[in-house]
Amino acid sequence: MNCIKIETTDLNLYYGNYHALKAVTMDIRADAVTALIGPSGCGKSTFLKTINRMNDLIQGVRITGRVCLDGEEIYAPGVDVTTLRRRVGMVFQQPNPFPMSIYDNIAYGPRVHGEKNKNRLDEIVERSLRRAAIWEETKDRLKKPAPGLSGGQQQRLCIARALAVEPEVLLLDEPTSALDPVSSLRIEELLLQLKKSYTIVIVTHNMQQAVRISDDTAFFLAGTVVEWGRTGQFFSRPRDRKTMDYIAGRYG
Repeated sequence: MNCIKIETTDLNLYYGNYHALKAVTMDIRADAVTALIGPSGCGKSTFLKTINRMNDLIQGVRITGRVCLDGEEIYAPGVDVTTLRRRVGMVFQQPNPFPMSIYDNIAYGPRVHGEKNKNRLDEIVERSLRRAAIWEETKDRLKKPAPGLSGGQQQRLCIARALAVEPEVLLLDEPTSALDPVSSLRIEELLLQLKKSYTIVIVTHNMQQAVRISDDTAFFLAGTVVEWGRTGQFFSRPRDRKTMDYIAGRYG
């Protein structure tokens, strides 16, 4: 049985006077895929960004409650945010390769964290690209500009870039929404492989995708977690009426 990797307790987030997350309490299991579903603007992406403190970068944000990673409070005084973001990587909705070579995209994070040995960087680049299932497509063009890759390749490159710093958790904010069906399927297959080694949290509007790849699902509505639990039970026997309505398509 998977242990708990991330715990949130009575988590509230405010953008100025706007109450975006409301008393969110849930657990995220290690080495599993947790899908966050719900209508647009319900707090899914905001919640995702609390897990690696990306919301710190937004002026006027105030957070109360607790977010724990391996039992340690990540908003406690003295927490090294740079170390936290190495442990908790993030991949965004739109592929965002840096305007540099494929090799330098992957080597960027390790270099920031002090790795200077060329042989070691070579090993990291190859291993990360292999883990992201894009090594065979890029091994002969590592010095070529990364933005020249296709959209699906760029997204797998961004996943490889996140993996290069050896995170424990991988956060993905609608990583397939800008991709064609074939590229989306490749990302889904990749995530199913990666969950053997990483804790994965994915925001998705696609309920079929949540069913295909997630072990647990949480339904957000108006900043609250209405219901969360094992994906099979969540979709086949939802406990809350609002969850039933969402699955039936009665929310946007």
